[in-house]
Order: sequence, then C-alpha cells, then structure tokens
Amino acid sequence: MADERQRYSDADLQEFRELIQAKIDKAEKDLSLINESFINDQNNGTDDTSPTFKAFEEGAETLSKEQNAILAGRQEKFIRDLKHALIRIENKTYGVCRVTGKLIPKERLRAVPHATLSIEAKNMQR
Repeated sequence: MADERQRYSDADLQEFRELIQAKIDKAEKDLSLINESFINDQNNGTDDTSPTFKAFEEGAETLSKEQNAILAGRQEKFIRDLKHALIRIENKTYGVCRVTGKLIPKERLRAVPHATLSIEAKNMQR
C-alpha cells in the first residue's frame, strides 16, 4: 500500500516546498496588512465629536487592537509552522506522521501543509 512508504519522493517534496513557500509569502503579506492596520488605528478622527461617541469609539478601538493582536499572533504561528514544514522537507521527513510513522495523504498536506499528524493519529488524540 502506498501509505506504508517511508517518505515522499524528492519530486513530491519539491511540489510541497513550492506550495508552502507560496503560503508563507501570502501569510507574510497578510501579517503585514494586519500590522499596518494596527498602526493606522491610532486616529479615527473623533477629536471634534461628542464625548459619548468618542468613548464608544475608544472602546471599539481597544477591541479592534485586541482582535488585531490575536490575528497577528495566529498569523505568526501559522508562518512559523510553515517554516518548520520547510525544515522537515530539507530533512526529508516531511509528510510522515509523527505518531504512526505512516505517510500523511497528499490531499491532507495540500489542505494543511504544516500538518504533522495523520487523521488516524488526530482521531487517537480524542
């Protein structure tokens, strides 16, 4: 059975390397946009409006900053996980489930390229 192989071929690894690098590039652009919106949130132009409206705006601004910080944190983790996947490609261990030792199906890796567990292993965790 194909899933019992020890590792993916060099051609397969190259395909995944390109996919992961494209995802890293997009994720870094997205992170840059999140960070820019965080910086540009400093002034909403409410200086000349009523105090009540300004209080609501400041509350919304705080919430927005918190949401941006959460989004930025998630994006940074995603980028880090993708970069770790590139290291596994270099080590030729990419796509091997760290629990079962079997190959993770290509379909799963295309959907979640930083996956380190097969669905079988994920289900065993429950």
